[in-house]
Formats: sequence, C-alpha cells, structure tokens
Amino acid sequence: MSDAPSQTLEDRIRQHIVDNFLYTGDGSSLGNDQSLLESGIVDSTGVLELVFFVEESFGIKVKDDELVPRNFDSIAKLAGYVRSKTAAAAAP
Repeated sequence: MSDAPSQTLEDRIRQHIVDNFLYTGDGSSLGNDQSLLESGIVDSTGVLELVFFVEESFGIKVKDDELVPRNFDSIAKLAGYVRSKTAAAAAP
C-alpha cells in the first residue's frame, strides 16, 4: 500500500465511500459501525462497487457467498472482512 502509514484500513474505506458515494469530501460524520445500506449511502449497485474496490485495492477475491451484510454493511465490517481475507491469503 502506498498510503501514509498513519492511514488505517478504516480510513481508506471511509475515503473511498466519501469520494464515490457521499461526494461531500468529509467523512467525519460517517461512523465505523453505521449501516451503509440502512442509511441509504450504498444500494445494491453500490455494494458491487465496494466489491470492485476491495478486490482492486487489497488484491483479494470476493466469493459470491461472502457478499452478505455481515461483510459489507459498514466500514468496520468491511475492514474486518478485508483483514480476515488478507490474513487467510498470507497463511501458509
């Protein structure tokens, strides 16, 4: 990752959501546990955009059965999903 070391995974995800869904430039009001679907920030098409972002940015493959709210419905859930997938890929 070429981002500054101080930028967390949650920060990267939040910035992507702000840039591609909120268009406000300010994600400070977007909480890590806020439901992206229930709050109307992301719809079904937006989830597909998040999948593309995750696959391209973190080099992981999202399986169809992983495309569920427990993995994609908040910044915290998405960050946890990415961490688990990258850890699994790094395991021997």
